[in-house]
Amino acid sequence: MTLLVAGVLVCLVGWISLYAFLCHSNGSHGYEWNCRLVTLVHGILAVCITAYIGYVDGPWPFSYPGTKNTPLQISALVLSLGYFLFDMGWCVYFRTEGLVMLAHHTVSILGIILTLSLGESGIESCAVLFGSEITNPLLQLRWFLRQTGRYESRLGTAVDVTFVLLFVFMRVVVGGNMLYCELISPRPKFIIKCGGVAMYVLSWVFMVDIVRFTNRKYRRWTAQKKQVVVANGPHSKID
Repeated sequence: MTLLVAGVLVCLVGWISLYAFLCHSNGSHGYEWNCRLVTLVHGILAVCITAYIGYVDGPWPFSYPGTKNTPLQISALVLSLGYFLFDMGWCVYFRTEGLVMLAHHTVSILGIILTLSLGESGIESCAVLFGSEITNPLLQLRWFLRQTGRYESRLGTAVDVTFVLLFVFMRVVVGGNMLYCELISPRPKFIIKCGGVAMYVLSWVFMVDIVRFTNRKYRRWTAQKKQVVVANGPHSKID
């Protein structure tokens, strides 16, 4: 346990150091810009490592939940725990996120701590981490596009559509299947199953926000389309 705590502290210091380096070398941008760069780096690292764990190193999370943690699983979880502690502190200090995101970070932190403490269920925790972080780069790209004035473009639309589809598939469809396998398996402890339910409920909370966003986006697109028709006539060509 002492080694795990030391590892988490090292990772936490590492994320803080990366953030401090970006703020120093990239001072022309604000604190949130550099924090989101750190978030982007973590998202890419987490997805790559957990993808390797799930698809190559194993075991398959849908078939073997509740198994003992492997060294690679522990490393991935320690790395992400350090990041979530950093980002949670940053969000609380700068007050940039709402209760839902803070709840997501809290559940993620507690879930990883519980998994590391029990020494089991690392494979499904890594699977959840993969599903949670795979949409993260798109979310950050969307924010950067907005900050640079490039969001209202085909690229911005492509990012939005890809994000929504990937979120629905990974967090709702695949996540629901993962939760089902977790609940019917006799191996995972009850508290781990409760954590899985909590994460899935949060996914649906995010899903409600995404549905609202999609509805607003569609209405705005429809209104713009009607304006073009009114301006150019009913027989004008609309790309």
